[in-house]
Amino acid sequence: MRDLLILAIVGVAAVLALRRPWVGVMLWTWLSLMNPHRFSWGIAYSAPLAAIAAGVTLVGLMTTKERQSPFQGPPIVWFFLFACWITLSWFFGMDPGGDYTQWNKVMKIYFMTFVAGMLIINKMHIMAFAWVTVGSMAILGVKGGIFTVLTGGNFRVWGPPGSFIYDNNEFALSLIMTIPLLHFLQLQVKSAWMKHGLSAAMLFCAAAAIGTHSRGGFLAIGAMSLMFWWRSSRKGLIGGMLLFAVLIALPMMPEHWWERMNTISDYQEDGSAMGRINAWHVAYGVAKHNFFGGGMTYQHEVFFLLYGQHETIVRAAHSIYFQVLGNHGFPGLFLFLMIWFSTYRVAGWLRSNARSQEETRWAADLGAMVQVSLVGYAVGGAFLSLSYFDLPYNMMILVVAAKKWVQTRGWERDPQVPWLEYIGLRKPAKAPAGARQPGTDPAHDGVR
Repeated sequence: MRDLLILAIVGVAAVLALRRPWVGVMLWTWLSLMNPHRFSWGIAYSAPLAAIAAGVTLVGLMTTKERQSPFQGPPIVWFFLFACWITLSWFFGMDPGGDYTQWNKVMKIYFMTFVAGMLIINKMHIMAFAWVTVGSMAILGVKGGIFTVLTGGNFRVWGPPGSFIYDNNEFALSLIMTIPLLHFLQLQVKSAWMKHGLSAAMLFCAAAAIGTHSRGGFLAIGAMSLMFWWRSSRKGLIGGMLLFAVLIALPMMPEHWWERMNTISDYQEDGSAMGRINAWHVAYGVAKHNFFGGGMTYQHEVFFLLYGQHETIVRAAHSIYFQVLGNHGFPGLFLFLMIWFSTYRVAGWLRSNARSQEETRWAADLGAMVQVSLVGYAVGGAFLSLSYFDLPYNMMILVVAAKKWVQTRGWERDPQVPWLEYIGLRKPAKAPAGARQPGTDPAHDGVR
């Protein structure tokens, strides 16, 4: 039954994508983030569904007139340079043949990110992209949160098999980044039951993140929560939800969960933590002696024999920063950081410039919540490997597309679709006389 349902959704969306290729972007996003086929047991499990989604999207892209250059802002330029550098790093790396599979996987994601940048043009596209991106992760989070509650947190929560977020640590970070984006959607919907449903989804995502038993995720959710509360316009509601989590959710966690969290302060006595620090030393050594880094991975025995300080066991870095540093050298790390620095600034521009009138207020909400998600990514990413996963790059596309929409007064040319009012597009209202137009005051550019 699951196989038939998944195949039916893919089939219908694929046909629609031939004439409306932005639908193909939504299909690709759903398959890439949620990996629904990995929860089936029949033909859908191994069917080339992502390839079908990409193929029909490209066919539609070549025939549609509703497309644009993907280079709509600095984050996309940095992203393009990073993708080029990754290719050079892979080609001049330690094992190009062995790394081809990983390079190919990453380049497919990056290529479709550029395609999304070409097809996400109006508010309907942006909101649909947000709903599919966030909803795909939220379904996984709700599923994991219910499992955590029912089992009392005694068992770890894992992501979809065979995906970038299968590991408990990476899954924790992806859920933490999802929570602020759920709040963004909550701010847009009008139905009370949808608002309450999104609140429940946020709590279940938090429970699932805690249920992963990830120490890095625990640190990330703390940093994200503080930023979330600070940036939220509903501090009472968000504060109450956080208090509920602290007073209700955490005490129910089993003793072995608390023992694992306590090793954060006693990392010198924890073999896993010291193994990560040793991997960081190795990543630094690889980057120091290899301009292009190790390739798509620096986890080769020879590198650990040369640069390991505590041990010679080959381990993952469990850090987006050291993963990129070891894989792609110092130039690669610089380009990677510039993607997120510029994305944060674009989100800050939205937060500062898009709140002046009703038509653009949703974009200000988006900018504020993307900034919160990026803080969670920056903190959690220091201890978790999630450098190539789609979610943060989708956030980049969202804020870049939203900024262009605001600057070009997109509400004046957007198609009128009544049902979008129900799922989050606020009813346009005339701006008061003399109101400043978004993006016209350079004094407000940048992050406030």
